Amino acid sequence: MRSEMQSPRSDHAQAQLRARDGFGAVLTASASVLFVEAVIGMIANFVWEQTQESPPLPYNALMVVAVPFLAAAGAVLGALVTVSVIMPLLAAAAWLGRTFSGREVWWWVPAVTTTATAPLVLAVAILSEAGLLAAFGGWLTVTTVLAIPALVARRLLLPNRPPLSGRTMFGRIVLCGTLAAVTTFALAGVALYAGIGYVPPRLDVGQIAGTYSDGKNGTLVLGPDGKAIATRVDTFSYDSIDSFEPDTHECTGTGTWAYDPADGPYSQQVDVSIGSCPVAMDSWSVYGTREHPKLYVFIGDPDSWDLYTLRRD
Repeated sequence: MRSEMQSPRSDHAQAQLRARDGFGAVLTASASVLFVEAVIGMIANFVWEQTQESPPLPYNALMVVAVPFLAAAGAVLGALVTVSVIMPLLAAAAWLGRTFSGREVWWWVPAVTTTATAPLVLAVAILSEAGLLAAFGGWLTVTTVLAIPALVARRLLLPNRPPLSGRTMFGRIVLCGTLAAVTTFALAGVALYAGIGYVPPRLDVGQIAGTYSDGKNGTLVLGPDGKAIATRVDTFSYDSIDSFEPDTHECTGTGTWAYDPADGPYSQQVDVSIGSCPVAMDSWSVYGTREHPKLYVFIGDPDSWDLYTLRRD
């Protein structure tokens, strides 16, 4: 009699235990998939950045030190996204499936995700004044990023499938995720080796000559005869206590300039000499395009990626 009275309580405890295990398994699986997606996204973003017109920037060694902290922050963020976004999407998809289809169907997950992300993407597109193609691409990306971990986590909740523990699913995600990340990294290397990355144009004296502006009040005229005319061009001195925050001086005067092709597109320079400047000009590096070249110098520490750029009119 006593054992019969304790049976409902025992069943309730087992149900609570299964619910807790299911929550942990879904949380682990979804956060792991989001982490893998973040790694693949970082690789893809790096390749995209290499295709954009930009000067070669030095790599910051602090990023290597920050990798473990970024990974920990990514895991926490993945858990938060799982609890606040993925789980509600799964609950909504399950309810809609039972209500309109009579059973839970997998395609309700991407359908609900697509519908739920549309208002957010539309609001961001309006605020950022993004084009139609960019907005559609962002919508597709956000939907895919959220739908994949939701579908993986849904597998753990199916009652008619062989049960999988969170540890087993985590192992599968680590294996498949590592394979996906390595494959993406290899494809990125092949693409960059094939030459899809941006390379500064190799120029000559005639292509360098012209009027350059910093977009404010500074202009630098480089004549084809080697004469240079500077008007309120910023120059930088490092005599202050903080060498990473240089003093800025405007340079106005006339002088000469010369183009040094050096050994390649990344090392070519334009040397400008104007005696009346309070601070001697640094050698200008080159990027841009043949039609619209740009000259730049680093301001302070190169690792800060702070540039002073002149664009040819």
